[in-house]
Amino acid sequence: MSKAKSQARSAARLAAVQALYQQHMEQTKLVKLLDEFHQHRLGREIEDDQYADANVPLFDDIVSGVDARRDEIDGKLTEKLAEGWSVKRLDKTMLQILRAGTFELMARPDVSVGTVISEYVDVAKAFFDDRETKFVNGVLDAVAKAVR
Repeated sequence: MSKAKSQARSAARLAAVQALYQQHMEQTKLVKLLDEFHQHRLGREIEDDQYADANVPLFDDIVSGVDARRDEIDGKLTEKLAEGWSVKRLDKTMLQILRAGTFELMARPDVSVGTVISEYVDVAKAFFDDRETKFVNGVLDAVAKAVR
């Protein structure tokens, strides 16, 4: 895969996590959310930050897929969290990273397990320290073993 294509897929995953976070916090309807990101975020410059060109079909697939299968995804995550933990206790950004990664593991057999885990660990690095990135790695690895 070319570097530009790979970067566009990475940008789509990061944007998907951001969109899912916004949806979670503001209860934005899916169609409005996708439209807002298509029109104003993906590949745009915002407050002097240039947003990378994202693979829009991948972005749409992740956001729409998590939206449609949220209960199923949260069930898988709950199975893999430590006893006494639930998705409600997770940091809101962490939850969206895990949801997006779990969706890809469940619904995108065209993407290798290693790629999915590595990509979402990289997304986690944008928001969290080393301990949390290891948590993402561990949870998604456990999910992968259950769904693949």
